[in-house]
Amino acid sequence: MLVIKGGRLIDPSQGVDGIADLLVKDGVVTGVASNIEPPEHAEVIDATGMIVSPGFIDVHCHLREPGFEDKETIATGTLAAARGGFTTVCAMPNTNPTMDTAATLEYVLRKAREEAAVRVLPIGCVTKQSKGTELAQMGELAETGAVGFSDDGNPVADSNIMRQALSYSSAMGLPVINHCEEPELFHGGSMNEGWISNRLGVKGIPNSAEDIMVARDINLARLTGGRYHVAHLSSSGALELVRRAKEQGMTNVTSEVTPHHLTLTDEAILGRTPDGVNGSGAYAPLTPAAYDTTAKVNPPLREQADVDAMIQGLRDGVIDLIATDHAPHNRTDKECTFHEAAFGISTLETALGQLMSLVHGSAIELPLLIEKLTLAPARFLHREDIGTLKQGAPADITIIDPDVEWVVDTAQFASKGKNTPLQGATLRGRVCTTLVAGEVVHRE
Repeated sequence: MLVIKGGRLIDPSQGVDGIADLLVKDGVVTGVASNIEPPEHAEVIDATGMIVSPGFIDVHCHLREPGFEDKETIATGTLAAARGGFTTVCAMPNTNPTMDTAATLEYVLRKAREEAAVRVLPIGCVTKQSKGTELAQMGELAETGAVGFSDDGNPVADSNIMRQALSYSSAMGLPVINHCEEPELFHGGSMNEGWISNRLGVKGIPNSAEDIMVARDINLARLTGGRYHVAHLSSSGALELVRRAKEQGMTNVTSEVTPHHLTLTDEAILGRTPDGVNGSGAYAPLTPAAYDTTAKVNPPLREQADVDAMIQGLRDGVIDLIATDHAPHNRTDKECTFHEAAFGISTLETALGQLMSLVHGSAIELPLLIEKLTLAPARFLHREDIGTLKQGAPADITIIDPDVEWVVDTAQFASKGKNTPLQGATLRGRVCTTLVAGEVVHRE
């Protein structure tokens, strides 16, 4: 038995926002009230000055197992998730072998039961081996436990394959999550196309690579009625396409945005300096910190206008939820030339600190942030048992210190992936305790 006392309880699923105590018994929420008297032998957590919310849900992360255990494992990735306040994570299928068979899905589910610190929900492939040429056995994957389908990292480039995938998914009620980039416009690019890519002499990726595929997919979703989800939205043009689809009543179109596309621009590639991120104009000086491969991510970090558009899209509801796209890599994948470096940022452990900068900067309200991390992804997954602190729900709980300042030190990461451009940065706001089904899985 556990009582969490005196925190500001924010639960968007119930419209709750106020000082309250939370009673947990046998792993489930049994009461929310003011001044709960702790039962005898109950553990008490003093949450005075803290935020108490439902456990965060991440619908898009890479746990790398099986096949790439040098980058991450289910054990290390879910421990990183717990440190970031996430109590449920959806594992992307670009493993080795890919999650295109029931056998691989069953392996991931079994490993998660044995080793995971938090709940793991697998996402199956859209196509066999994510090669984009032949549909995977989507029905079999759904029966095994897949909560959606994606070839993330590989766009479903063939329009007919995408049409078929959306048609099949509509029968199962599961989303097709596409990594939206037109391959011919993306090919050979390493970062956002703009003045910084020109300054660095790096081939850029134009916003239109994302815009064109989002436009195609929305039309296919309209044709088939299938559930279509835009992964890691990053361009203002794609955002407007999603906005227009929703205005036309297309409730089967949803989207997500990452913490880094909400808080970082392509100037991060110029490298961190003692004063922060280097670069503030077309003639900014280059330093040895430039060509920072830890800021190389796909889709790329965009310009400030796109970041501002993502924040606005989150505020007005066009963007449905926040997902980390946690993409851990080993040192070999990042300590090389910028062109050779792998795409991806390790995000789970810094996500809240990044997002709280938007709250402290008055860009978004704290209850909205909590909603986009809890209720919204639970709805996306059609789950009523997570993302909530309703009586009888599993006691998945995240306790946040909103004002504590801390310095990002990748040497202290639980994740094997140390690849973040935030190394050495000071963030404000941190998860101090995470519980899954009433069990403390992280305590700062």
